[in-house]
Amino acid sequence: MIRALLLLLALTLPARAEEVVMGLSRDSVAITTDFNGSEVLIFGAVKREAAIQADPPLRVIVSVAGPVTPVTVWRKERRLGIWVNTEAVEIDAAPSFYAVASSAPWDESISEVEDLRHKVSIERAIRSVGAPMAIADSQSFTDALIRVRERAGLYKTFYDSVEFRESTLFDVAIRMPATIVEGTYTTRVFLTRGGTVVSQHASTLEVRKVGLERWLFNLSRNQSALYGLLSLVIAIAAGWGASAAFRALKSG
Repeated sequence: MIRALLLLLALTLPARAEEVVMGLSRDSVAITTDFNGSEVLIFGAVKREAAIQADPPLRVIVSVAGPVTPVTVWRKERRLGIWVNTEAVEIDAAPSFYAVASSAPWDESISEVEDLRHKVSIERAIRSVGAPMAIADSQSFTDALIRVRERAGLYKTFYDSVEFRESTLFDVAIRMPATIVEGTYTTRVFLTRGGTVVSQHASTLEVRKVGLERWLFNLSRNQSALYGLLSLVIAIAAGWGASAAFRALKSG
């Protein structure tokens, strides 16, 4: 059904040499108290007005980027037997979540010049222009941020993983972890040939807290005193309940 709808959509679009169209399995993700992550299916088709050109072959790249924020990255060094923060670099803009997938090995999918222009890879999606002149290896701070977020499952690469059938239909599933933040997530699809982007399309995905999670979030932001008092009451009640249960078990 999805493939049929995409092909129908492709036929109704204005004619171009090669144009990519895309869709998402969902347009929103709800973060609840029991949220443990979510998977989004990104699919699409290539519309063309001529026969498929076999050489160089078409490639598809898909990226999903979370809200972008500045990040301060510190370097720790051992001083007098303890680890302390020493130098820091302010990274101007780093996506809170970033996943990129391609239908072929990365070096066959896009050139360095095109990657720099469209900021597709994780390294290019992060902007760091304010590093102090005194820190010669400022790039190492960006590399450290990438490593930390890769270990947390927030930065992901899936090279040679997009299913691309007969140079026309494609799809890939991106798993988003439970630790994602709410906000607008941007999904981009690039169609490349010989490393050059020939078409692209973008869409958005909304990630929002709902229910009790949303109520607690708003309470912590708008009425911090009440939120703190409520947290204290809950902690006291939990402690009293555990103590009462222990006494009941002991007496029994």
